[in-house]
Amino acid sequence: MGKNIIQQARGHGGPRYRAPSFRYVAPARLPCVESEKISGIVRDIVHCQGHSAPLVHLQMENGEELMTIAAEGSRVGDLIQMGVGSEPTRGNIMRLKDMPEGTSIFLIESVPGDGGKFIKASGTFGKLVTKLSNQIIVQLPSKKRKSFHPGCRACVGVVGGGGRTEKPILKAGIKHYKMKAKNKLWPKVSGGAMNAVDHPYGNKRSSRKSKAKPVSRNAPPGRKVGMVAARRTGRKKGKD
Repeated sequence: MGKNIIQQARGHGGPRYRAPSFRYVAPARLPCVESEKISGIVRDIVHCQGHSAPLVHLQMENGEELMTIAAEGSRVGDLIQMGVGSEPTRGNIMRLKDMPEGTSIFLIESVPGDGGKFIKASGTFGKLVTKLSNQIIVQLPSKKRKSFHPGCRACVGVVGGGGRTEKPILKAGIKHYKMKAKNKLWPKVSGGAMNAVDHPYGNKRSSRKSKAKPVSRNAPPGRKVGMVAARRTGRKKGKD
């Protein structure tokens, strides 16, 4: 009798694949939209197992308290500005249309007022490339360029915690607990290394473990893995 492959097991929403968000400190987001310029104080810098970057505890002038992603170089007691007239300096929150071209930014909103969706991993940043009348072009860390609404907000600077990946993981146990903190599946096993009952690519022959091949768009669940609905197959023949 066969077994569900990992892609199918994830869909059932078991505890192995659900993020333990009840243990997270708080969601990292931008403050509510304010028409006037306001400021806030960094009260604390905290660690949250659900985020790769450190978080800052902000106390705003209007009484609002929230957690947001820390910029590289942030300290307790720093003054954070937000709204029209803010300076494009580290940690400040501004609309994209108010920033000069070439500014390094992170925690960009997808829709004005949603609190920030893009560029949240430690050590990453985007670059404001072009400002147009109806859209702002931003280069993401992947080098892909994406257009945003001019009213979307973002933080100025680079996400803190950039040296995280430089520390080597010397033991498999350390990696296990790092992944368990976010309920990430680890270690990841390739389909070709599995047995035939566990994955369509698995078999017991050691000389040719994998048997990957293109599958139809209409393949049944459990078989629809790998190169799905390939536009062409076979060796590409040269011109005579």
